[in-house]
Amino acid sequence: MKKEMPEGFFWGNSSSSMQTEGAWNEGGKGPSVYDVDTAGRIAKNWQVTNDNYHDYKGDLDLMQAMNMNMYRFQISWSRVVPDGDGEFNEEGIAFYGRLIDDLLERGLEPMICLYHFDMPLSLAEKYNGFLSRHVTSAFVRFGKEMMRRFAGKVKYWIVFNEHNLYFADGFEHYSGVLKEELTLSDMYTVFHHTMLAHCELADFLHQNSDAKIGGMLATTEVYPASPAPKDNLYLRKFDEFYNRNLCDVYAFGHYSHEVLTFAKNHEIDMDFQAGDEEILRKGISDFISFSYYRSVLLDATDLTDDDAPNSYLTKGMKLNPLLEHNQWDWSIDPDGFRRLLGKLYNEFGLPVFPIENGIGQEEKWDGVNEIVDDLRIRYHREHLKAMQAAIFVDGVEVLGYLGWGLIDIPASSGAINKRYGAVYVAPDTHERIPKKSFRWFQQVFGANGDNLS
Repeated sequence: MKKEMPEGFFWGNSSSSMQTEGAWNEGGKGPSVYDVDTAGRIAKNWQVTNDNYHDYKGDLDLMQAMNMNMYRFQISWSRVVPDGDGEFNEEGIAFYGRLIDDLLERGLEPMICLYHFDMPLSLAEKYNGFLSRHVTSAFVRFGKEMMRRFAGKVKYWIVFNEHNLYFADGFEHYSGVLKEELTLSDMYTVFHHTMLAHCELADFLHQNSDAKIGGMLATTEVYPASPAPKDNLYLRKFDEFYNRNLCDVYAFGHYSHEVLTFAKNHEIDMDFQAGDEEILRKGISDFISFSYYRSVLLDATDLTDDDAPNSYLTKGMKLNPLLEHNQWDWSIDPDGFRRLLGKLYNEFGLPVFPIENGIGQEEKWDGVNEIVDDLRIRYHREHLKAMQAAIFVDGVEVLGYLGWGLIDIPASSGAINKRYGAVYVAPDTHERIPKKSFRWFQQVFGANGDNLS
């Protein structure tokens, strides 16, 4: 008997405000850390992006034409609260209100993400972002107001994009921290503050609406580089700290005992205060969402027990020679995607939702001929087949599938040459030109995933 995808399955696109909107100094918006040259960022790469703010309806029409039924977007904190902790900007709030209404009018279910790395600049400069409880409280205030305004229409929410990145080396600027060097206590404090914010907002949403909220991971499937026991031991520990620790909070309302033991043994001060345990306990999520692009290997040869397990990949990551890689050395591994779907669902018992998936390619339009992106089509086809195996063979409850940046946006590095989309965005005119994959997605989404030819 032919297996059919679940009715009401979500097919769609994910983006962030900093990579789509532009209009960095319009509509009452205040500056974010991406609007100035800080932490290695080049501001001009973010101040215009693909200029979605001025004509977002055209992009919604393209999503509708591609037969999507969900769009995950971000509310820019600094567009809504220009200095992060002061007065709300009604012009900014009205922009997102119009966006939500226009999505619903086209049959596109909105999913809101509240934070995607673009800390209001003033809070980064005054307090070093989420190192401060003041900033955490300001963010919760912002998030609660957005939920009050929009939870009647928006039934799916994410608090932090790729939440575990705030718990890894090299991503300090994502949490608004401008200091050059972070201690382990700093890293654990940022993570704890953001997790408190997630849980407080999850509890608030549940108390005040029927909307659902999910935690989100940046997942990379990691295999041991060899059969060596040390590679396998350190891989387990990395997974415990980098993934499972967050999922323990999303599903059970508490941190991993192993992570807390490490913090105690290494005299890490993560600013755990009275009352925090209760906030975590009340912040259970409705689903676990994640991004997935690739897999890597972990070689533990140079790692020791003094290294923080959440940062093992900083020293121990290797590429898998058995897999195909794109020009940025990101592997193509649909089996890793299936493994993650099953692992998250079976271990934590919550529905899972891949809300970022895709492959970056360097592409230029010649002004005449269609961009033939067969590698992108093959990448998504094989990952959707792996997802269907997880659903039909492994019994995983999957809520939907959202590609990343299916209308081209600058990559997280700011480079426009690394493109993920089915629609090409011309770098100067911002003209939208469907690629070959546009018609393929149109067919797949329109058939509810039942035609992957």
